[in-house]
Amino acid sequence: MRAMVLQAPGEPLQLQERPVPAPAAHQLLIKVLACGVCRTDLHLLDGDLPQAVLPRVPGHEIVGQVLAVGSQVAPYWIGRRVGVPWLGWACGHCAFCLAGRENLCNQALFTGCQIDGGYADYTLADARFCLSIPAALAPVEAAPLLCAGLIGYRALRLAGAAQRLGLYGFGAAAHLLIQLALARGQQVYAFTRPGDTQGQDYARKLGAVWAGSSEQLPPQPLDAALIFASVGALIPLALAATIKGGCVICAGIHMSDIPAFPYQLLWGERILRSVANLTREDGKAFFAEISHTPVRSHVTRFALIDANSALDYLRQGKVKGAIVLTP
Repeated sequence: MRAMVLQAPGEPLQLQERPVPAPAAHQLLIKVLACGVCRTDLHLLDGDLPQAVLPRVPGHEIVGQVLAVGSQVAPYWIGRRVGVPWLGWACGHCAFCLAGRENLCNQALFTGCQIDGGYADYTLADARFCLSIPAALAPVEAAPLLCAGLIGYRALRLAGAAQRLGLYGFGAAAHLLIQLALARGQQVYAFTRPGDTQGQDYARKLGAVWAGSSEQLPPQPLDAALIFASVGALIPLALAATIKGGCVICAGIHMSDIPAFPYQLLWGERILRSVANLTREDGKAFFAEISHTPVRSHVTRFALIDANSALDYLRQGKVKGAIVLTP
C-alpha cells in the first residue's frame, strides 16, 4: 500500500510502499476512502506537538470501509463505513476517563500523531473509538466533520447559550460551525487575517452578520468568541470584543505565545478556556444533531500523492472550506 510518511519535523512527507497491516485484537483494518487535511497536521510537520512519535503517517479525519477485524471485534463490522477521529485510544480507568473526560486522559493516543493515520491507502483503528458515518454523507463530505466539525462542536457547546458568536480564523472548522450556529438562531461575527477580503466575503456568503479583520472590533460586543487560528495574540483582541461574563474559547491544539495584556480585559467575570481533544460522546451528539440540522462541507480535493501540495495550500490559506485527500 502507499503511505505518506513524516520522518522528521520540517521535512516534506515521503511516499512509501508498505505492507497492508493486520489488525490487532480490538482493531479494524480500514480501506481509506477520504482523509481530511487539518491544521493540526501542519503543527505535526512543524514539530509543534511534543507528544508526536515519528516516523508517522498523518491524518485524523478518516472515512473508510472496514475490510477485516481483530480477534475481539464482532464480524458484523466488516463492510461497514466508519469514521476515525483524533482520539484513537484512552485507558478507560483513570480519574478523567471514569468522569467522562477521556479527552484529558494522560495515556491517550491520537490518530496521525502517535498512531498512524489516514494519509495512506489503508489504516488500522481501534473499533471502540470509531464513529458511525451517516449513509447520506459522501466520504469526502464526512471527512472534515471528524475533527474540524467535532472540535468546533465541542467549542460551541462550551460557549453555552451565546447569542452573538465570534469566530476567529475562518477555515475548515468555522465554515462548518457557522451552519450549526445559524440553525440554532445565533448571530455569527467572522474574523479573518487582516486583508483577507475573500475570506470575509466567504463568511458573509455563509450567513455571517458581519465579517472583518481580527484586529477590528465587531459592531456589537460578543457573548462568546471561539478562536480557531493558532495565534496567541488573538486572545486579548477577542477578550476586548467580548462582554462582561462572556467567554473566549481557544479551540486549537497548539497556539503561539500569548502576549501580556491588562487585567481589565479579563476582569468582569470573562472566562478564558481551551478545548482539548474530544470524547466519543461528542461524536455521538454531533452526528445526532447534524442528522436533523444538515451541515455541508465545502471541499477541495487532492490526490493522496499530492499531500504535500495540499498542506502547502492549507498553510497559505488558498482554500476556503476544507481540504480532503482521496486515494
